[in-house]
Amino acid sequence: MKAIVLAAGFGTRLRPLTNNTPKPLLPVGDRPLIQYSLLLLKKYGITEVVINLHHQGKKIEQMLGDGRTLGMQILYSEEPEILGTGGGMKKASHFLSDGTFVAINGDILVDVNLDKVVEFHRWKRSVATMILREDPDVETYGAIELDSKGRIRRFLRQPDWEGEKLLPYMFTGIHVLEPKIFKYIPSHGFSSVTEAYQTMLKKDERLFGYPMKGYWRDLGTPKNYQQAKADFKKGAVRLSYIR
Repeated sequence: MKAIVLAAGFGTRLRPLTNNTPKPLLPVGDRPLIQYSLLLLKKYGITEVVINLHHQGKKIEQMLGDGRTLGMQILYSEEPEILGTGGGMKKASHFLSDGTFVAINGDILVDVNLDKVVEFHRWKRSVATMILREDPDVETYGAIELDSKGRIRRFLRQPDWEGEKLLPYMFTGIHVLEPKIFKYIPSHGFSSVTEAYQTMLKKDERLFGYPMKGYWRDLGTPKNYQQAKADFKKGAVRLSYIR
């Protein structure tokens, strides 16, 4: 199985920290942030990875190289104009189109059993499985609503729904996907994977959510970034793939 790590963003909310350093290279603990996503993938045997690049992307490539020092094979998909989550995946589709793949944000700290997620994904015959979590501020992030079988029925309050009561979750930034998703992403230009999912819901494609219980933190804001650094310093973070 292969993966794409999404690392092309500007890190706008973390300025001025990201003025001269791309967000995925900001230090957390004793390593750059993006390494946590890579090491999670490696733990579950996913060592062939493509990373999309835009904002100060050359610095990321220089830091990670071909991935050999991590025991991985890393390729890069450079975006002269930023393409968004959907467009970034589509540009790398030649690398990802030979089977089930994982997409993960390069600015999160997370500990989740990817083997179990992939097993769930295949059992449900899902085209896309989003790893989700409960959160009291779910509406701030944008609710992903599941039925009793874990199928996604509403995405950011769309479409209308008159069936059973749905349970709202927030998206963690990790998906397990089939190449069929590329059918729903434009061939050129900027696009969000959100747009693809909304179209897929209307087409009744099989989209599922996998609620996780383990550690997760988005480091996209100064508050969250500083809190993560403090947690590491006092030994409050335990990630199963970090020794």
